[in-house]
Amino acid sequence: MKRVALVTLVVDDYDEAIRFYTEALGFRLAEDTPRPDGSRWVVVEPSTDGHGTGLLLAQAKDEAQRGRVGDQTGGRVGFFLHTDDFARDHARMTAAGVTFLEEPRHETYGSVVVFQDLYGNRWDLLQPAVPDPRPAAPDESAQ
Repeated sequence: MKRVALVTLVVDDYDEAIRFYTEALGFRLAEDTPRPDGSRWVVVEPSTDGHGTGLLLAQAKDEAQRGRVGDQTGGRVGFFLHTDDFARDHARMTAAGVTFLEEPRHETYGSVVVFQDLYGNRWDLLQPAVPDPRPAAPDESAQ
């Protein structure tokens, strides 16, 4: 296996979720395709290189799914958004109205702050202290 390509995030509304993830968090809309059943296949990604994990935004279809919106991990931090410039991204997200649940912390493992998305799911914004040991994606422009 190479990577986890998508993680499903159950949302109340496609368009409000797209706005939050693209405008407040700076993700890009990778796909928004109507499906025959009236739903949509909506994918947002935190980077443009296509090598990260995308979020499949799935609009809740019934009461059971609506009950999970905002609490898919039982109140724990369930999503980890890595950055290479913590101060820049924290300031941009603050200006965009993202709700932070604490003050930024500088730990041995890196700079971190917990925030919540528009539904209440908890995320870490994290700049690791040690660079990511995984090899970088190949630079296709050099070919």
